[in-house]
Amino acid sequence: MLMDIVQVAIGLLIGLVVGFFLARHFMMKYLKKNPPINEEMIKSLMMQMGRKPSQKQINQMMKSMEKYQ
Repeated sequence: MLMDIVQVAIGLLIGLVVGFFLARHFMMKYLKKNPPINEEMIKSLMMQMGRKPSQKQINQMMKSMEKYQ
């Protein structure tokens, strides 16, 4: 009886660890394929603030966003 409980606990622990790493892998893959912010979003945000962004400014913003991902 005690061995059954230990086996279930070990199985749950292994399942949690494997599940965590699989979910992490798929989320990283998804975010790489579909980044949360792209150049068009940055351009529209800056235009809403009343600024006409140059391509250099957009590239700088994209580089700074990539640092935090």
